[in-house]
Amino acid sequence: MSVEGRKVSYQVDRGGLRRVVGASMAGTVVEWYEFFLYGTAATLVFNKIMFPSTGDDLDAIISAFITYAVGFAARPLGGIVFGHFGDKLGRKKLLQFSILLVGAVTVLMGCLPTFDQVGYWAPTLLVVLRFLQGFAVGGEWGGAILLVAEHSPNESRGFWASWPQAAVPVGNSLATVILLTLTTTLSDAAFLSWGWRIAFWASAVIVFVGYYIRTKVTDAPIFEQAKKEAETIKAASYGVVEVLKRYPRGVVTAMGLRFAENILYYLVVTFSITYLKVVVKADTSAILWYLLAAHAVHFAAIPLVGRLTDRVGRRPVYIAGAVLAGTWGFFAFPLMDTGNYAAILTAVIVGLLFHALMYAGQPALMAEMFPTRMRYSGVSLGYQVTSIVAGSLAPIIGTKLLQRFDSWVPIALYLLAAACVTLVAALYSKETKGIALESIDEADVAALAAGR
Repeated sequence: MSVEGRKVSYQVDRGGLRRVVGASMAGTVVEWYEFFLYGTAATLVFNKIMFPSTGDDLDAIISAFITYAVGFAARPLGGIVFGHFGDKLGRKKLLQFSILLVGAVTVLMGCLPTFDQVGYWAPTLLVVLRFLQGFAVGGEWGGAILLVAEHSPNESRGFWASWPQAAVPVGNSLATVILLTLTTTLSDAAFLSWGWRIAFWASAVIVFVGYYIRTKVTDAPIFEQAKKEAETIKAASYGVVEVLKRYPRGVVTAMGLRFAENILYYLVVTFSITYLKVVVKADTSAILWYLLAAHAVHFAAIPLVGRLTDRVGRRPVYIAGAVLAGTWGFFAFPLMDTGNYAAILTAVIVGLLFHALMYAGQPALMAEMFPTRMRYSGVSLGYQVTSIVAGSLAPIIGTKLLQRFDSWVPIALYLLAAACVTLVAALYSKETKGIALESIDEADVAALAAGR
């Protein structure tokens, strides 16, 4: 098919676009409710009931965080598998499967026996379920953001595609509310005995709602067009090998952009729980209140930053986020050390605001790096592989540094180094504000034709 003969414009149905945004957000809320629930439970519950006691609270927390990291290790595999079939079969089908898988796994987590009951079978089963949970979440993100990005107008793609990102703090807030309700209404003994299980079982209700909403949307016209073209061009193929072969710069840049953003997020929302609990000796309910308020601000900020990327560009906003992220540890931990409610809340909220400067623009920026026929694979690979060395290790590295040096300074330096990596990637990236996804596909078709 010639470039000239290709249709390059699609009518944007705003009502349909809102339905797509709602469907993407519904699933993302479910996925991140369950993912954040595990991260919080790793510090508050699993370290106490799923592992043997060593006499050092930080040892048990590190063990729990290692199982937490297993989910991140599985996410690239999920991204590769879901990306391959999502590029071949469509975004919608894979998104429906991912939400059912992560829901089933999370319900099973609520049924797990404890270490006292079955010994090392408890952490073993926890690791298996965590792997499956991470696999499902690994396939969720790429499909959710692309379903929106590929339906969005060129001039406002940053805004619309940021909404699935905003669903992450919604899911986190929902998990926090349920945990907060359980920890304030039950005794510590009752919560550790059976109360925590309710939060995991409750995910079944949310899953059914999210799945139903996702049945009401369709893949974007640009995907259907690319699918037809792939059928007529024998050189066209899908998957991780193809995207690495043809768009290595996009994958590497996406990984670099993701690095500090992912580390900052998990230092703020996961490691800070450990720091406040172990160092500051803050009450569990108070910690959850801090996070709930911060998630609300994060939710409000993400679409605003998304709109900002449509006005001033993806690169300048991302560069600002990377620079500010490098400063967070140097003032946040001293604020937490005061034990003052307002100071702790400020530290957490500012951390998530810095994060939003990078996180909000990611869907549009990464979608604009790859052609439609391999976009799911490209964005999933760049996004999920980085999580192995970034978000999965951040709580572990933070806890080990705290245990080794008994100081927050090495943790702040660790985040600063990560921010430098992302800053380089942001400076190296191309500005894609307002670009037509069809033009990327045209260039890809031309390159394939030239290759033949």
